[in-house]
Amino acid sequence: MHADPTDEVDEPADDAPRIVPLTEPAGGIPPVTDTPEALAHVLTDLVGGSGPVAADAERASGYRYGQRTYLVQLRREGAPTALVDPVALPDLSGLSAALDGVEFVLHAASQDLPGFREHGLVPARIFDTELGARLLGLHRVGLATVVAELLGRGLAKEHSAVDWSTRPLPTAWLRYAALDVEVLVELRDAVEKRLEAAGKLEWAHQEFEAVRTAPPPAPRPDPWRRTSGMHAIRDPRRLAVVRELWRARDESARRRDIAPGRVLPDRAIIAAAQAMPKDVGALVALPEFSGKGTRRRARLWQDAIDRARALPAKELPATRGPSNGDSTPPARAWPERDPAAAARLAAARSALAEISERVSVPVENLVLPELVRRLCWSPPTRRDAIGVADFLTSAGARPWQVELTAQALSDALEDR
Repeated sequence: MHADPTDEVDEPADDAPRIVPLTEPAGGIPPVTDTPEALAHVLTDLVGGSGPVAADAERASGYRYGQRTYLVQLRREGAPTALVDPVALPDLSGLSAALDGVEFVLHAASQDLPGFREHGLVPARIFDTELGARLLGLHRVGLATVVAELLGRGLAKEHSAVDWSTRPLPTAWLRYAALDVEVLVELRDAVEKRLEAAGKLEWAHQEFEAVRTAPPPAPRPDPWRRTSGMHAIRDPRRLAVVRELWRARDESARRRDIAPGRVLPDRAIIAAAQAMPKDVGALVALPEFSGKGTRRRARLWQDAIDRARALPAKELPATRGPSNGDSTPPARAWPERDPAAAARLAAARSALAEISERVSVPVENLVLPELVRRLCWSPPTRRDAIGVADFLTSAGARPWQVELTAQALSDALEDR
């Protein structure tokens, strides 16, 4: 389970129910499954179990390049918890085949499913306890918080952001990993019961299936523009320095399998773009480049800066980035560029806020904000509820979302 700032559990009030800490897995700490023979035993155990399969994954974000999965946790009633090493066992498709049709229970499934798919583990059905908690209107939806609120159990999260690529994995980490799936099926049942009582269970099923079948996100155009601190860089030449340093860092990080921020922090890239050093001496004089590792690769970074300095003007990046394929401008520019569109957006946001309050579902879960902006900037030819419903459906909105919001959004478009 990846680190989540909402995973911290609040101190209970004097009259709050006591939280019982979970300190040891019920069946003890399982060994790591890292051989084909051991995986065959795990498969047999899981097939012989009953009910849904609780599943989780651990990555090494912040330590390694990309979002590779370094541990898969599985638990099913009647079977021991399994901790599977997907580095040693990259093909987990046998689990999918053996458990075809079985529901997998995950918390924040969109984080773990891409990694599962890379290893051939493709659930036929899922139940996402985090997404279910959002639909219930819970204010904090990290696993530890939801487990505490709905089950009265306490999950420690001190190992959520460690380097899971470490081998061998420390015993304390394995204990943490096993506990993450210890009560996940019990949590699923509690969430389902509340969703059914609130009349939201069908909504949840539609959301779960949308997450399960979601295609991989398209590559971001100009990913270097997401460098932290970019707002301080305005002119094209300095933007070129950011771009070249980002690319050099990304190539080095990919080759060495290290998180880019550990190769060169964003703040160093921005500092170099602001200072525009002309040689290695000037570069390492910057405080952000004074570290031992950074100084050791100073020539690599200065070469990137020199490339940016030598670019002809026509090859410099634009000060305004690409639109990600969306022609909708930033909403802050609407009042000046299209006052009518700005009025439509304000009305739509107000209407969605009222619906959100009424049904206790976050606005962003009612309709994707980007979809609302597209609707209000370029309304469909037919602006009544049917036309809006067609627009939403064609853009991937689920039936429950369309039913809740189409009329209100149509009203926001009328006469504006």
